[in-house]
Amino acid sequence: MKKHLPVLDPKAAFVDVGSEHMHVSVGGDVPVVFGTVTTQLHALRDWLLAQGVRSVAMEATGVYWLALYSVLEAAGLDVRMVNGRHARNAPGRKSDMQDAQWGSTLHMHGLLRAGFVPPADIRRLQDYLRLRADHVGQAASCVQLMQKALERMNIKLHDAISTLAGTSGMAVMRAIVAGQRDPGALLALCDLQIRRAKAELVKETLRGTWCEEHIFALDQALQSWDHYQRLIVECDRRIQAVLPPHDPTQPTLPKTQKRGSANAPEISMLREILAQCAAAAI
Repeated sequence: MKKHLPVLDPKAAFVDVGSEHMHVSVGGDVPVVFGTVTTQLHALRDWLLAQGVRSVAMEATGVYWLALYSVLEAAGLDVRMVNGRHARNAPGRKSDMQDAQWGSTLHMHGLLRAGFVPPADIRRLQDYLRLRADHVGQAASCVQLMQKALERMNIKLHDAISTLAGTSGMAVMRAIVAGQRDPGALLALCDLQIRRAKAELVKETLRGTWCEEHIFALDQALQSWDHYQRLIVECDRRIQAVLPPHDPTQPTLPKTQKRGSANAPEISMLREILAQCAAAAI
């Protein structure tokens, strides 16, 4: 006797996500096509609700799924993000059916495994953290431009100190832009340990050619650095606002504990990292 796969949800839907179109199939029926602007995403949501759909699956395609996911999540639908490989590896002839029909058919029979999508507040935190990381990367490129400008003036300060982005390096470069040229005066702006251990070396590295165009380039790089530092501080404020209130009774993350095993210690650790970043003016 031939056996058939049980249908777990006859109204299961699948969305084939694209940058310009959303192909939606319910229960393996012929797909309906919607656009991707906000009003059309709302129309898609309303259509699914009118069809009696409770669960929607779709693949995580670039960033195009994020807007639709938020709309469907807010409507109370069970939205499941699936790995495209699971659909491709499932038995059957996908070439005989459109992607949305094939996906909804698999979803009907419970053959699509949902991936993990963080809740909305964690996604918001991730967005701020990614943006902050982008600003940190851009700030690092500004340091490279500073070093290039110094090299063009034959100033080898980066060979004498650990980093140009530290307190001493920044003080010296700002003084150069302001018009200071005396190596002794520039050395006096450095940290005490540098003055004690490397005074003569630093003074030698600060005898440059002082070309106007390269000083201008250094000034531009410093202004860009300052700009990104302000953006990083603004991101830190947003991150602090998204994080839940600090609980002083909550233990910090033990060294032997694996990351991801508890939410509260992770949050405490994130707060500590942010505090360190702010102190170091990263």
